[in-house]
Amino acid sequence: MEGDWGKSDLKAAFGKLGSGPAGITKEEAAARLLRHGPNEIKRTRKASPLRLLLSQFASPLVLLLIAAAGVSAGLSMLPGGSVDVVDTALIIAIVLATGVSGFFQDWKAERAIEALRAMSMPTARVLRSGAEMVIPASHMVPGDVAIVEGGDIIPADGKIIEACGMMLDESVLTGESAAVRKGPGSVAFMNTSLISGRATMLVFATGMGTEVGRIAEKMQEIEKARTPFQDELASLSRKIFWLVIAVAVVMAAAGYSKFGFYSAFLTAVSLAVAAIPEGLPAVVTLALALGASGMARKNALIRKLPVVESIGDVDIICTDKTGTLTRNRMTVTRVFADGKDLDAQRLRRNDARRLEALLRCGAICNNTTRAVDEKGAQRIIGDQTEAAILEFSERLGVTKETAAAGMRRTGEVPFDSRRKMMSVVCSGKGRSCAMSKGAPEVILRLCDRVLVGGRVRRMTAGDRKAIADKNREFAAGALRVLAFAFRESRSAIAEKDAEKGLVFLGLEGMLDPPRPEVKGALSECATAGIRVIMITGDNEETAKAVAKLVGMESGGAISGDVLGRLGDRELSARLGEGVNIFARTTPFDKMRILGILRKKYRVAMTGDGVNDTLALKKADVGIAMGIRGTEVAKEASDIILLDDNFETIKNAVMEGRRVFDNIRKFVNYLLSSNFAEVFVLFIATLFLSFEEPVLLPVHLLWINLLTDGLPALALGIDPPSKGIMKRKPRPRSEGILDRRTMANVVTIGFVVSAFLLLVFMLNLGYGFKSARTALFMGFVLYEFVRIAVIRYQEELTFFDNRILLLALAGSLLLQLAVVYTPLSVFFDVVALDLWQWGVLIALGAASCVASIAITKVTAKAMSCETG
Repeated sequence: MEGDWGKSDLKAAFGKLGSGPAGITKEEAAARLLRHGPNEIKRTRKASPLRLLLSQFASPLVLLLIAAAGVSAGLSMLPGGSVDVVDTALIIAIVLATGVSGFFQDWKAERAIEALRAMSMPTARVLRSGAEMVIPASHMVPGDVAIVEGGDIIPADGKIIEACGMMLDESVLTGESAAVRKGPGSVAFMNTSLISGRATMLVFATGMGTEVGRIAEKMQEIEKARTPFQDELASLSRKIFWLVIAVAVVMAAAGYSKFGFYSAFLTAVSLAVAAIPEGLPAVVTLALALGASGMARKNALIRKLPVVESIGDVDIICTDKTGTLTRNRMTVTRVFADGKDLDAQRLRRNDARRLEALLRCGAICNNTTRAVDEKGAQRIIGDQTEAAILEFSERLGVTKETAAAGMRRTGEVPFDSRRKMMSVVCSGKGRSCAMSKGAPEVILRLCDRVLVGGRVRRMTAGDRKAIADKNREFAAGALRVLAFAFRESRSAIAEKDAEKGLVFLGLEGMLDPPRPEVKGALSECATAGIRVIMITGDNEETAKAVAKLVGMESGGAISGDVLGRLGDRELSARLGEGVNIFARTTPFDKMRILGILRKKYRVAMTGDGVNDTLALKKADVGIAMGIRGTEVAKEASDIILLDDNFETIKNAVMEGRRVFDNIRKFVNYLLSSNFAEVFVLFIATLFLSFEEPVLLPVHLLWINLLTDGLPALALGIDPPSKGIMKRKPRPRSEGILDRRTMANVVTIGFVVSAFLLLVFMLNLGYGFKSARTALFMGFVLYEFVRIAVIRYQEELTFFDNRILLLALAGSLLLQLAVVYTPLSVFFDVVALDLWQWGVLIALGAASCVASIAITKVTAKAMSCETG
């Protein structure tokens, strides 16, 4: 339905949708929202609670264990049956309890991910009853008149009403990378990207009724990215699976002659179920999801779950200056016009006459608008720099309406990061004018005249030097400087001629003060071995001034023009020399710097514009600005800073390191505990002559439920260790199971196994059942000792994580209840006396001391190797 778009077509389209140029009313919008539903693509295959619950019992080993226990229970009811029905039922009950526990872990992770999805809801600008409003994009309805600008994601399917320089990237639908020019009557589809220009559009389809919605409905699939941890741990689980299966087969064969087929088989399968860490990937996902929730509370919205860990590993952070290191609350503080340097803060309305041309240019060559949000609050929508310019003009009595009285905008040459300027063309009252603003060095090259004393005259070399000197002076004072110029004509001015033969009007210097917390954040990054590089579009003097204010060290600065003359090898050498400031850069410069850095380092890259999207995608971690960032940049990013604050990046790094440390603790604890279980049962079965296994299947499953349950999960919410931001980033080659962790798992596993076997042997004088009970109790107590050793290693106490303390107390109480209440009959255990407790505690303390010593020796050995 593209083509000519006449008034009759427009009227027909409005009539069909029950709308008009002023949009629809708030009341009508609310009614249509109920009728059409939210403007969002529905998740057609959400993980249902039933599916999550059933998935807990999908393991072949668990199904085999349940089946074997069920068959044996049935056989025991036949004449001559000898298997204990209660014991079999208890095994099944523990397996079910473990499954329910796993279900709640997965369900909590699913809910956390859903909450993060809800937080990333974009906003849209619409006209409601003629007033511009900012609403959640999900509240958009057919009949809305939407306003979009360069960098926006098209929020719904719509017909273009008006357009200026509109170039649309439709690659998400067509696969074609070339941008398409759009004009009135064209269709813009949801999720396509507005590369440049601006437009108003009449929305005719939302949500699942859009082209994207129809495609999504057919696909019926949700992209679900696997985390690096999931891949690594799934691989580890497979290796452990076959190792444990091999051990279980040997145990079953060796135990057959001692205990009989049923006992040997059930013990071997129970050990396999307890020892194989099949739930590790799910636990890791839960830890990442909870970490992402924690980051969101600190204004870092995670869009891709694996990034929770990745952000903690970055070596370099490439950051913008404006709004990230500074407040992004631009205020015009200095003005250079009519040959005079003026303090903008002291200017009053009676000073407006001599600055009228400059003020008019600032108000007209400006794409910000005043709008109201859904709560009725009025605010300026648009770029912060343009907002500061408009506020300055308005303070001196020049508004957009008064500046453009009798004239209307007829053309626009949008801002482009390469050109570093924008221009608008206005016509009316028998004349045309073009007004431009941009980087002073760019505007100055296009000017051949200057406005002085209300008269236009030729620009001299002295004028150029004075302007250039003043620009450098302003910039050296950490001001962001823009130049303004215009031209007038009695005939129409074409867009292609708008920036020729301009008259220089003046400079406006804007102050964007550094955020007070940034200096400390940069210092912490330096201590943590993270290098910070500033890449800004501002000039070199401003960049260096801000760097000095925030305490950023740099071996010099490179501006965009110099950067363009450097080869990749030269640029790499300058980066190696410690250059951390790049000024007057384009997004292409940013991409080039990123490409060179990524050859050696893991790099986090910030961005806010359309042209930053490629860099955001290519970076190890792409970080978009939530306040001033375009929707395209947000869509391409991994993290969105809700406050555009550099300290939030530093906090995200610390949170990422905390999550990684906690997952490593969990894996360390779980594998060393499981290693001890396998080793003790293996040695006892092969080398000790008893008619029964030293631990029954129900004991193994109960130990697994207690120790791999709440205490292990509570490790996932441990606070950061004291030195977490005082160590260098983790090497690329180092996985979650590094050599140090593996050494601890194996050596401490052997030590704990030896002490547990000693506990069993020392209690044999009380009888086999009493020795088995001591061993059963020892497994639970000594796995708690293992947590204590890990906390010693991390310089944490139990009181740093009260949930862990409660989890341990709860598990211990459950274990004591099994031994000292009538439940002991079902578990075939007996009460222990004080001497037996003394043996347990003494050997437990010895185990703890030995484990700490091993940890120290391992750490020292590894540090010597790496040093």
